[in-house]
Amino acid sequence: MKQKIASLFMIVLALVLLIPGITLPVLTLEGHIEKSQLAQAGIEMLAEDGNSRSRGMLQMVSGMLGLDQLEGQVLVYQKTRSIWGTVNELKANNNLLVACLVALFAVIVPVIKLLSQLLYSLLHPCKFKRLVGRFTQLVSKWSMADVFVIALIVTYLAGNADGQMGELLIMKAELGAGFWYFVGYCLCAILSGYFVSRSHKEKDV
Repeated sequence: MKQKIASLFMIVLALVLLIPGITLPVLTLEGHIEKSQLAQAGIEMLAEDGNSRSRGMLQMVSGMLGLDQLEGQVLVYQKTRSIWGTVNELKANNNLLVACLVALFAVIVPVIKLLSQLLYSLLHPCKFKRLVGRFTQLVSKWSMADVFVIALIVTYLAGNADGQMGELLIMKAELGAGFWYFVGYCLCAILSGYFVSRSHKEKDV
């Protein structure tokens, strides 16, 4: 009885954590640039089509105005994405296959797995319960795909940012609340899977 209660608690908790884990931001990327370097880059762009004399004049004016001594940074790049937001972005960029895979392993499979575990825990011993138990074990084999999805999203966002940044940008990455909710879901899902699997084996003995 205690095992059943623990199993139900973990399943419900996993479902509760999964929702914000999918909808809240998992990663925020920011790109900053030094003000002095930004001013220098602007001068070089203005003087790109000019001669050495015009370039020298611009450098002199920059020095007189103190543009080369500016302090501080300017935010020039920022991207925050949740799992579901990443699915929509991939779809908008015509990466339908990757979008479908992320949605399958981060949303559909976890929901089906938890609901099947919940159904198994609530059913009384019968043939249908044994079938649900086998199905649950089959779906649970894809449990590590949840972790893979998070790694895929982090890599995608980092790679996307890397493709847009130049040598002047200072990148900063910060994990969002959605990441920690999703980690909590993964841990609860592992524990609920353990309880359900243990109960299923005991029933088969």
